[in-house]
Amino acid sequence: MSGIGGIGGAGGLQQIMALRQQIIDRSQLLQQVRTPAAGAPEAATEAPGAKGVSGGFTSALKSALDNVNATQENASKLSEAYDKGEVTDIAKVMLARQEAGVAFEATLQVRNKLLTAYQDIMRMGV
Repeated sequence: MSGIGGIGGAGGLQQIMALRQQIIDRSQLLQQVRTPAAGAPEAATEAPGAKGVSGGFTSALKSALDNVNATQENASKLSEAYDKGEVTDIAKVMLARQEAGVAFEATLQVRNKLLTAYQDIMRMGV
């Protein structure tokens, strides 16, 4: 990414606009998530976006975990097939195992970040 002096180009302006849009989107999501927790139960029923945000996060997390699981199952099947002599391409087997390992490590890192964020929130004073 270029420094402040290199922002004059069209690519730099597009990057800034994209970052600005991401910040705005995240701010809106945080406001929608905060709305049901701060108000009465009526606020949750009146704000259709609030339910979609938690459902969106839950479905995105479930989808990501399902993808990791599918990657691990594929690697396991290829390893078993190689052991039985059905698959002769060792590079394909090793690549599948590496993909499964990287996917698991990424999932573990996301879990650690979520756990740290949860612990930080629980330590906050009201």
